[in-house]
Amino acid sequence: MMPFMRQFSLWALLLAMLLSWQSAFARDLPDFTELVEQAAPGVVNISTTRAMRDRPPAFEGFGGQEIPDIFRHFFGDRFPAPPGEPGRGGERQSLGSGFVISEDGYILTNAHVVEGADEILVRLNDRRELEAELIGADTQTDVALLKVDASDLPTLRMGDSDRLRVGEWVAAIGSPFGFDHSVTAGIISAINRTLPRDAYVPFIQTDVAINPGNSGGPLFNLDGEVVGINAQIFTRSGGFMGVSFAIPINVAMDVANQLRDDGRVRRGWLGVMIQPVSRDLAESFGMESASGALIADLDPEGPAAKAGLQAGDIVLEVDGEEVERSRNLPRLIGRVTPGNEAELTIMRDGDRQNLAVTIGDWPGSEQTAQARSGGADAQARLGMAVAQLDETERQRLGIDNGVLVREVDASGAAANAGILPGDVIVSLDHHAVEGAEQLRELVESLPTDRAVPVRLYREGRSLFVALRLGRG
Repeated sequence: MMPFMRQFSLWALLLAMLLSWQSAFARDLPDFTELVEQAAPGVVNISTTRAMRDRPPAFEGFGGQEIPDIFRHFFGDRFPAPPGEPGRGGERQSLGSGFVISEDGYILTNAHVVEGADEILVRLNDRRELEAELIGADTQTDVALLKVDASDLPTLRMGDSDRLRVGEWVAAIGSPFGFDHSVTAGIISAINRTLPRDAYVPFIQTDVAINPGNSGGPLFNLDGEVVGINAQIFTRSGGFMGVSFAIPINVAMDVANQLRDDGRVRRGWLGVMIQPVSRDLAESFGMESASGALIADLDPEGPAAKAGLQAGDIVLEVDGEEVERSRNLPRLIGRVTPGNEAELTIMRDGDRQNLAVTIGDWPGSEQTAQARSGGADAQARLGMAVAQLDETERQRLGIDNGVLVREVDASGAAANAGILPGDVIVSLDHHAVEGAEQLRELVESLPTDRAVPVRLYREGRSLFVALRLGRG
């Protein structure tokens, strides 16, 4: 009997210890209740309407095919409106989230949430619905600034996204599938992620559940401060699969301040075409590791050429920050204020050198202001920036005419057609393109009800792509 009692006592002791550990573990888990109570009033639901100009793309993928396994923006208007909230008068409704950043009515959200909207409605926590004005949107960072006519609104506190650490707890509040003020939580999985077609944003990766309607909503740290704007997920099913991405709030607020003060966003421009450094290329250039951005070509009138950079140089650092991969270079240059100097560390002929470059203004910087004022500039309408080709460049490329594509807006018509930076547009709708001015004239006359052929010169060969403009 005694051995049995001793065994029973041992099991009882182990059970007590287990319960104690479980209780201690539960106490160590974060409690989000106070955060939600304080922050929820500053989170808003955003709905947009626009006339049904084209067949709605909901669930149609590409050409009726299955949507490929790529990073996808959650366009709210690609999903049906929740029951009881049908689109009005033949219009379709988009659902997203946003949050108040000032008592006088400024609101942050994603650019893709309000893209193409004829009307933007903001529903506050107290159920008031206010019509919002689009102050401006920057598609390169997917940030939009709205303004409603109200005062004394509840605002959220902004945090410092540069201080985030992998593994810390974060929470999101938004309107997934139209369910207002839904709360989800998780941890930061990684920082400084560069995603395809998003060269200017060092994304925060989390495992916080994000679904259609969460786009534009805030990501909080445990202090209740906004550290990001929820923007994208990676999915193979169309729904959340444990990987979501947020725009750092420091990036978003810089964009918002520029949109509010100037109506446009200025970002640095180097004037180079770059390519990745492979292992073989690294070895051929006498480098120990494959890193940096290899300059393949330069704009002869761009900042890089004027500072003495050359094709074949490899950019290793910008102001002391390492360029780990070529796709990091646009972000590092883009955050330098145009007109300021940046110190570039480069590899040339096997030697490291430092070179000061006065950073230029990205050619597409006027696009936001033009869109806001209703301008119909060709480059803004196509969503790209182009440059003239001089006679020397034409001879080098072996072509008689064309314009060089310098930058491509990730969500514009040019990107949708498959046009890339570095392409040369040789003809548009069967008309030879002699220069930027002629391109403008051709674009103004393009139809909006059908696709037109574009002939490109890319990496030594010609190809055609189909370009379709959205209706203005």
